[in-house]
Amino acid sequence: MKICLFGSGSNKVNEKYLKEGYDLGVQIAKNNHCLVFGGGANGMMGSVARGVSDNDGFVRAIIPDWMTDFEPLYDECDDIIYTKSMDERKRLFIEKSDAFITVAGGIGTLDELFEAITLKKLRMHNKPIVILNTYSFYDPLILMLEEMIRENTIPEDNRNMVKVVKSIPEAFEYLDGYDFENADEYGI
Repeated sequence: MKICLFGSGSNKVNEKYLKEGYDLGVQIAKNNHCLVFGGGANGMMGSVARGVSDNDGFVRAIIPDWMTDFEPLYDECDDIIYTKSMDERKRLFIEKSDAFITVAGGIGTLDELFEAITLKKLRMHNKPIVILNTYSFYDPLILMLEEMIRENTIPEDNRNMVKVVKSIPEAFEYLDGYDFENADEYGI
């Protein structure tokens, strides 16, 4: 399975998240999955990529060609796809991945996560989307989504588009059991 990672590229990420990212990368490799990610050497992106590489896994970066001017590229990528824009990058994330895992991140992470959710809602893909919510990082976001459901700005069934988990084993249990042939449709 090609697993796309959405996560921070910041050097200032708390060490507990970086360790979790590395452990996630280890499990991606040990389960014979491929990592698809934004190509950054720092933050959560770099930690997950190192976990994959250190365990003989395959790492594919998708990165705008101009981004390396201000963000270092992870130097042990097995494959690098350069794009001209962030839009093209996100499109290729969707096309070249079988599943998505979101870890601690910032504005770009949320942009990528909500792009994947929106396209799933519009039936442009039927791939699993996981939010790895260790240390309750995403609790405020989950509360906001619940508030949107309560206020009827999104339908209740939309919460089923994303699986929120507290641990790496729980994430892989969900991915391993995901029914890619399901015909789920979500309210608008």
